[in-house]
Amino acid sequence: MPVFGDQDFDNHEQVVFAADPETGLRAIIAIHDTTRGPALGGCRMWAYADEQSAINDALRLSRGMTYKNALADLPLGGGKSVIIGDARTAKTAGLMAAMGRAVDALGGRYVVAEDVGTTVEDIEVIRRHTNHVAGVAHGGGDPSPATAFGVFSGIRAAVEHKLRRTSLDGVRVAVQGLGHVGQNLCRHLAGEGAKLYVSDIWPENVARVVEEHGATAVDPDAIYGVDADVFAPCALGAVINDDTLPRLSVSIVAGAANNQLAEDRHGVELARRGILYAPDYVINAGGVISISHEREPGGYDRERAFRHVARIHDTLKLIIERAEREGVPTNLAADRIAQERFRPH
Repeated sequence: MPVFGDQDFDNHEQVVFAADPETGLRAIIAIHDTTRGPALGGCRMWAYADEQSAINDALRLSRGMTYKNALADLPLGGGKSVIIGDARTAKTAGLMAAMGRAVDALGGRYVVAEDVGTTVEDIEVIRRHTNHVAGVAHGGGDPSPATAFGVFSGIRAAVEHKLRRTSLDGVRVAVQGLGHVGQNLCRHLAGEGAKLYVSDIWPENVARVVEEHGATAVDPDAIYGVDADVFAPCALGAVINDDTLPRLSVSIVAGAANNQLAEDRHGVELARRGILYAPDYVINAGGVISISHEREPGGYDRERAFRHVARIHDTLKLIIERAEREGVPTNLAADRIAQERFRPH
């Protein structure tokens, strides 16, 4: 299990392996960079194929949080934690308590929030064992509505630039992944008159969105080839890869999933094909922006937090303009802006 030599290791400050035999906890906490402040990032619970896959995920996701928090102009660094296990069958209160103790041992260098496979209720259990949490019930709570609103704001910016349209009415959007974020995104899009094509590995999620928003159901593997204006990946990462990229029939890729590009070169290829890519860590920052407002004087204010989330629209436009000015793909332009913010020298 290489770490320092891993392709996803990017001068991470700290990588912690936490285990608790009594509860079965096997977790990895990766702290990428704390230049701007403590590392804030969610706790993901997933049935990884092997431990190396979990390490790679933690390294990639934590690095992404550094860039995300910098571009959102938050006084926070980037970190992430992953728990190895099936959230539907292996999660217990004891397991989450053990995770809380592991986070607390880091002394505030890492602030934990929810992610795929964890909930606000899980974070409340963790909070009994550490103060270093975000996204709790009495604060921002479930970050998925804010994440979805941020992605919606980013899609609007991308459509305005690429399609020269100020309205989403009639814009065709293929949404992959209908968890809390995906379903909230569909609600926003349908409310603006967008035409939805949706897929998910769980048929009940698809059925719900079809019924509520008149969406067209698509088989999971067929979603890449849908003739649409926007492809919105809202499931797991690396979905833009050598296999899927040639199948895309869209003008824009803009979704909530983390690490959508399997490799940076896929961002180059999207640009070469004339597909506008909204860097994922830019437009999916709504959740972390929202819960960061729990740290504001006077406590959490939802209206103020969502005004901050809405600025994702302008941030994406700034990135697109820089990409065009410098003749580089949008993912590289976003990286450069973020690096200027957390590595100013």
